[in-house]
Amino acid sequence: MISEKTAENAMQIILHAGDARVHCMNVLKAIETSNFEKAKAEMKRANDEIVKAHRIQTDAISEETQGEKGDYSVLFAHAQDTLMTIYSEINIAKRMIKIFEMYDSRLAKLEKAEKENDHE
Repeated sequence: MISEKTAENAMQIILHAGDARVHCMNVLKAIETSNFEKAKAEMKRANDEIVKAHRIQTDAISEETQGEKGDYSVLFAHAQDTLMTIYSEINIAKRMIKIFEMYDSRLAKLEKAEKENDHE
């Protein structure tokens, strides 16, 4: 049986990482509509949540390295897996914002040039 503290830490990691995933999905939805300001705002929220989850994990690992007895827990392993999966999703979404902003900008320039050529 795992300690109450380990279970609490695991659940907090899962909750914060899950909230980060919700914001990450909102980033992708905002990118779909070229709403990059909203995407960036949601990315900040996702990042804030993933940092909270990561801090809990880091604190738990630090405590164990300082001599506190750590419990092996499938729940905590699942929490760590969830954290890292969502962290990867966030990294991909960050790159997607940059890629699609650049794509959107290049497309706007092409459309502007096309309009100018039509008026000539």
